[in-house]
Amino acid sequence: MTIPCSRAQAEAAPQPEEIFADGSTVVIVTDEPEPSEPDEWLLHAYFEREPKESELQLLAGLGRGEPQVEQLGEADWLTMSQSGMQPIRAGRFFVHTPMCRSHPPGTIAFEIEAGLAFGTGQHATTAGCLEALDKLERDGSRFANIADIGTGTGLLAFAALALWPDARCIATDIDPVAIDVARENAAINQVRVGHGAGELLLAHAEGTDSPMLSARAPFDLIVANILAGPLVELAPSFAAELAPGGVVILAGLLDKQADAVAAAYRKQGLGVLDRGSGEWPVLVCERPA
Repeated sequence: MTIPCSRAQAEAAPQPEEIFADGSTVVIVTDEPEPSEPDEWLLHAYFEREPKESELQLLAGLGRGEPQVEQLGEADWLTMSQSGMQPIRAGRFFVHTPMCRSHPPGTIAFEIEAGLAFGTGQHATTAGCLEALDKLERDGSRFANIADIGTGTGLLAFAALALWPDARCIATDIDPVAIDVARENAAINQVRVGHGAGELLLAHAEGTDSPMLSARAPFDLIVANILAGPLVELAPSFAAELAPGGVVILAGLLDKQADAVAAAYRKQGLGVLDRGSGEWPVLVCERPA
């Protein structure tokens, strides 16, 4: 079953057991078929049998429009749901689904399963953040206290800890399901969860509204791959929680939105080190030392 949905609906898609109490075996995944239309997503549900009308009605409430149902025939539909997702190479990073069993030598590999949270590496914004992190480390930047705001799958926090293994890192998301997903991905990728150096602390939070974030501030690196509107709204909070000389990586914005986002951070006294390029630029800003 496929149904159109918004990006917000895609990111909020529940786990099947949350809506199917009878134990039905269903896999739910989402994707963005056309990056130039960032709010036009699709939600797919894979059944091992023909879905009931009541199930279609439940799923229809997760999107906008009429569900389209097709029979795929005899197949491993869980494998099928991920088979089209190719590994992503971004800087030194190689991001793949469980379907990929090998990775190029010399890369930092992460296994991220598609479906339940945003930030699998497939989208240009996530890949762009990985490239920005890689460039910062290659250029000699060193960070000891890192925050990943809107972490999704946890991937960007994992990447930051791989580059700066002695750092303390906290990753937050407005969606509690994303935090569960990030915790599972941390275990898969052998990322230590905890409060100490080289460990990742996970927390449910809206923006910077979290006592855990407040206790960790000021940060010398903040990564936020969310949307242009929230990035502008959060500019005062990010600037306040950024240490002198600290860097913030901003993503989730279209090229036509970059000037407005950059202006919001310049207003807070931050300089723009890199405006990024392409349709989905990644901004890198710095607070003066």
